[in-house]
Amino acid sequence: MYILYNIILSVAAIFIAPYFLLKIIFTGKYRKSIIPKLGGRQLRILTNLKDGPRVWIHAVSVGEVTAAAPIVACLKMKRPEIKVIFSTSTETGQEMAHRFIKGADAFIYFPLDISFVVRKIIKLAKADVFVLVETELWPNFLRVCKEFRIKTLMVNGRISPRSYRRYLKTAFFWRKILDNLDAAGMISMIDAERIRAIGLDSAKVKVLGNAKYDGLAAMVSPALQKEISLRFNVRENEKFFVAGSTHEGEEKIVIRVYQDILKRYPDFKLIIVPRHIERTNDVINLLQRANLNDFITLSDMNNGRHRNGERIIVVDVIGELFKVYSLATIVYCGGSLVPKGGQNILEAAAWGKVIFYGPSMEDFRQERALLEDAGCGVTIGSAEELQREIFKALENPEELKHRGERGKEVVLSNIGAAARYADLISKHI
Repeated sequence: MYILYNIILSVAAIFIAPYFLLKIIFTGKYRKSIIPKLGGRQLRILTNLKDGPRVWIHAVSVGEVTAAAPIVACLKMKRPEIKVIFSTSTETGQEMAHRFIKGADAFIYFPLDISFVVRKIIKLAKADVFVLVETELWPNFLRVCKEFRIKTLMVNGRISPRSYRRYLKTAFFWRKILDNLDAAGMISMIDAERIRAIGLDSAKVKVLGNAKYDGLAAMVSPALQKEISLRFNVRENEKFFVAGSTHEGEEKIVIRVYQDILKRYPDFKLIIVPRHIERTNDVINLLQRANLNDFITLSDMNNGRHRNGERIIVVDVIGELFKVYSLATIVYCGGSLVPKGGQNILEAAAWGKVIFYGPSMEDFRQERALLEDAGCGVTIGSAEELQREIFKALENPEELKHRGERGKEVVLSNIGAAARYADLISKHI
């Protein structure tokens, strides 16, 4: 099985490598991470670690870093002697990790799943326990961990419906890979049932909750809101419609609804945060076609251009969305009016905002149910319905505020998972 996997990996690399090479040369993307992912530049970082039990925690990118931050904090509080090695797969994740992971003793990039590269980094790290956040299963890496008798754990485990369907089709393969896991802490009962169905031994599975609640609750602060307000030159009583994590097809709807909002509330402002910043020019083109030329981008502001009352801000910088939500009067969360499974609605809820989203929320069903029960999450099925529900909400600002506060209470009432995951890790050291 592993021979077949590595043959497929090698063949895929032949076709994929030129693409990445061109990206590195012409866009600079992957330039910081490619050598560390191949095993370079990690020796000094890992050999400088002081003595003590070592825990290697891996978070793929930005979302997983949010979940990992409170787990690391709880672990270091319980066991201060533990040395934490923290890895990410993406450069944006690495930037976020340096900003939000307090207590990590070393930051590295996760190696590509090539046997000799994996073996080299695992030998350098000398970890007692490896912890993967959410679900990213790399066969060669987990197999070598087992070979070196390193305990391997999954925390904040989540398996989306789309991933579950893919895993089930090749369950014969993943059953063998999952044998390498010593324990899995899953977000919900549904996630636990899915990982059991794929092949993980039931005795290894526990439902421990979602550490993202802890992370978001800890991140909310007046200082963070003040910082983004100053950068955006926000004026007193300025109202914003924030459209976060939008995908292709959604910006057109958001712009149309915003034009309708302006007819009734001419002072309202719009902030658009596309899910993929490489689509910024597409968003700008849509604004210009709608004769909305009064806009500024965040990168322009970061480069010294002062926002002088522009009605529209396009956020073309990664890692700012959570802070931007603090400015919102109303929120639309993307990836939901198009079939993408939704995006993280907890980020806006943590700031006490009412959130509108489309019906495609398969990846956030539990969060959706909790927020809708509290009255701060609203499913809409079209541009017309989004406009109607927004107007209804804006007509009663006190009720809008109370609904947002109830959503914030949902986030606060669900904290505690991070401590449970820290206990799980501690037991395996």
